[in-house]
Amino acid sequence: MEMEGHGGPLPAHTKPISRLNSYVANTRLGKYFKLTQRNSTFTTELRAGTATFLTMAYILAVNASILSDSGGTCSVSDCIPLCSDPSTPLSACTGPSLSIIQPDISCKFDPINPGYQSCLEKTRKDLIVATVASSLIGCFIMGAFANLPLGLAPGMGTNAYFAYTVVGFHGSGTVSYQSALAAVFIEGMVFLLVSALGFRAKLAKLMPKPVRISSSAGIGLFLAFIGLQNNQGIGLVGYSSSTLVTLGGCPSSSRASLAPVITSAINGTVSLLPGGTVSGDIFCLRDRMESPTLWLGLVGFMIIAYCLVKNVKGAMIYGIVFVTAVSWFRGTKVTAFPNTELGNSAHEYFKKVVDIHTIKTTAGALSFKDIGKGHFWEAVVTFLYVDILDTTGTLYSMARFAGFMDENGDFEGQYFAFMSDATSIVVGSLLGTSPVTAFIESSTGIREGGRTGITALTVAGYFFLAFFFTPLLASIPAWAVGPPLILVGVLMMRSVVEIDWEDMRQAIPAFVTLILMPLTYSIAYGLIGGIGTYILLHLWDWILQLLEHLGLVKSTTNVSNNGVNGVPQIQNQQLHHLPQDPTAKALQVEVV
Repeated sequence: MEMEGHGGPLPAHTKPISRLNSYVANTRLGKYFKLTQRNSTFTTELRAGTATFLTMAYILAVNASILSDSGGTCSVSDCIPLCSDPSTPLSACTGPSLSIIQPDISCKFDPINPGYQSCLEKTRKDLIVATVASSLIGCFIMGAFANLPLGLAPGMGTNAYFAYTVVGFHGSGTVSYQSALAAVFIEGMVFLLVSALGFRAKLAKLMPKPVRISSSAGIGLFLAFIGLQNNQGIGLVGYSSSTLVTLGGCPSSSRASLAPVITSAINGTVSLLPGGTVSGDIFCLRDRMESPTLWLGLVGFMIIAYCLVKNVKGAMIYGIVFVTAVSWFRGTKVTAFPNTELGNSAHEYFKKVVDIHTIKTTAGALSFKDIGKGHFWEAVVTFLYVDILDTTGTLYSMARFAGFMDENGDFEGQYFAFMSDATSIVVGSLLGTSPVTAFIESSTGIREGGRTGITALTVAGYFFLAFFFTPLLASIPAWAVGPPLILVGVLMMRSVVEIDWEDMRQAIPAFVTLILMPLTYSIAYGLIGGIGTYILLHLWDWILQLLEHLGLVKSTTNVSNNGVNGVPQIQNQQLHHLPQDPTAKALQVEVV
């Protein structure tokens, strides 16, 4: 047996792998997943699934953290009475100068009541398991039925909208956590119906071609932008009060949170604006480019980049594993477990390695008591249009990136692909999490060669293991995930060469689409901007065509096929330059 492209004997150490790949390709499993037809191998699919999962694994911790900021099912009833002197235990809270303070609505905010904080921690662990379960189901359907190499999980963006806009920080919004889950459930059922009837594919095809093409590059920029920030990246980009973004890279001790506040003109008190929330540590006060984790992330970036240049398989995995392994050592400046209360808690959870946690509070928590409120239906409609635009756009971009898209804009397995995320949304709402979507991080696995549903099933297998190894997977730091996100952005920019940049009616909507996605931090807003621009630039032509169709104006583009020597006779137009060759294919005309 010879290795393709080398013309020599296969090295001895690769023969077992090649034999395994050849064997699997000829089994019913290999034929079902079309390994040979899609020019892939079993081990390639396993490696691609591993790369996809490692790039997605941050969602286990991030999604749970974001959603737990909503307060989940926790309420004032979970708060415990405290002594007026915080240093005095409740049992010893006696005497004329001491009194027991009964909790009220303020117990949910700083300083957070210990009882409420304990409830939040339980909710966070519930949400990790809910994230795992909903992702596992979505990946299984995507792999087993759609036969596509795409991973699914609760989407970034919709989880923030769920937590900070709909429910509000610790339940300070207009809709309760339970009612928000009901809104997601209704939206998921509508989405499932639209997908089952085939309308979703038709809706997706209404998307203009320049928007479809540029959305892939826009998502790539979006991914890179995420990878450059602190929360899910290396922290190179930070906030600026004058330019919005600027060079960051300062250590956590030099960063500050921001909040929209208002100062009273009467007594000078400062209070949080209604609906405002406190940001993460996004503002660098000093020490720019001195963050040790930034430089470790850049080392991971160079490892992955060099492996991509040399076409080394598993490039994304090597970078993530290296940075994560270094970050797991305590007592260093790059540790993922600093000597803080939060760091100590994370390290204690990490040391468990295996932890089987069952959902106690979030599963089945949905409530329809707010179904008559306008805010409830506002949330339903918003979730629905974001999912139709965002998840559908992501699916088509990933299909294009993998080379599955045909000339009609369709791809094999799209029906079950649409059904997989719709089903996962419904299941996720029943478990307590925000809408599930096809993850743009799937592009890392596609880059590793994943072309079949085995990649998605591999991701599903890792999510199943995550039920038991959540402490390890939830400890992958953001600066380990940032480098592959940035480099996937590089890979996804290739689609811009398909845009007709000479035609401004194509170029402008394409540019608006790809620039708005990262700058509005939303795939949906980018698609809306591109589609809206496309419609405005073509509106006048469409009006003229409608008037011509109704016979209200004479056609200015009526071309007869019965010409002289094959040259079309152009009516209602004046020849500006008539080529000397009567068989010329092009005529320059000036419309009268």
